[in-house]
Amino acid sequence: MAKKGTAAARRSAEMDTANAPRSLAIAEGGIRTGKDFANVMSALMSDLLSGRVTPNIGNATCNAGGKLLKVVELEYKYGTKDAKDGSRKELVLAIGVGDSSPA
Repeated sequence: MAKKGTAAARRSAEMDTANAPRSLAIAEGGIRTGKDFANVMSALMSDLLSGRVTPNIGNATCNAGGKLLKVVELEYKYGTKDAKDGSRKELVLAIGVGDSSPA
């Protein structure tokens, strides 16, 4: 009997892997560039259409993605140049305790 349970558990795990959202695998690697973002969103659309992701998860992911893009936009528009690398802008959202100025 132990073999039956083990085989069933193995099949269940294989099915879960087959139904795992592709967007999750991409997102777990991190979203650092526009290409990463586009790949995650493209995979998310496929996941939604195939039913691998619920509409609530898709909606929450799209909302979070929109906020991520907004931060990039604000950083580009209002960010200050990084002292170490003058080509990169950084947006200071909050000053830590004891900090008198944004670094």
